Amino acid sequence: MKGSLIVAGTGIRLGHISQEVITAMQAADTLVYCIADPMTKAAIEQIRENCGQSPAEDLHSLYADGKPRSQTYAQMVERILTLVRGGGQVAALFYGHPGVFAFPSHESIRRARAEGYLAEMLPGISAADCLYADLGIDPSTAGCQMLEATDFLVRRRQLDPTSDVLLWQIGCVGHSDFQSRGYNLQHLPVLVEALLNFYPAEHEVIVYQAAHFALCEPLIERVALQSLAEANVTAVSTLYIPASEKPALDQEMMARLGLVLSAR
Repeated sequence: MKGSLIVAGTGIRLGHISQEVITAMQAADTLVYCIADPMTKAAIEQIRENCGQSPAEDLHSLYADGKPRSQTYAQMVERILTLVRGGGQVAALFYGHPGVFAFPSHESIRRARAEGYLAEMLPGISAADCLYADLGIDPSTAGCQMLEATDFLVRRRQLDPTSDVLLWQIGCVGHSDFQSRGYNLQHLPVLVEALLNFYPAEHEVIVYQAAHFALCEPLIERVALQSLAEANVTAVSTLYIPASEKPALDQEMMARLGLVLSAR
């Protein structure tokens, strides 16, 4: 029996799992997951048990303190591909959206397809989706840049102060390994220094962490950019930087498009 692969996202908390994902979980001959939340893990195992399927396999166990994350990701991909090659329908579940900051999900699909297997991705709710809801932000209003914090630094990415910016993984900036107890923030001042090239020191930014459990509140801390290193930053914190300037209108382009600026 030829194998196939479905990669799916479980969202940020238990209630985010879609019916589409639940159906995939029930239908899969083999299911693996990489999720830290114990309640979501328990729900997955219960769903498998209720439909008479074999227990799921926890890929999160491949992490180890001090172990490079790239090594763990490679092992996850290899395990998923081994199962696909063995035949049957394989489902791989990842926390949040499986296509957002999830190298193993994209690489597993790429390699499965390259080897001739059917592979697809089902979406999930990401931290950015939660942020838009909790902070009341519409990313289409000012536009939105999204960058990983370490990548922003080492590639000297340029920011647009007229656009909102989301910086991911600020709590592990400068670290390439895994630390179950959290990361030290020794490189956070370096991030602040780089951001001050684009924004005033007093510009207000938001350190955000989505609520991982129902009825819990998200962590939202507003601080001046210059004080970011003193904020309560964790390994899963996202930094929201609102636009500090308004973009100028191109009057010539407005005329070419036949647009008239509203009087309001």
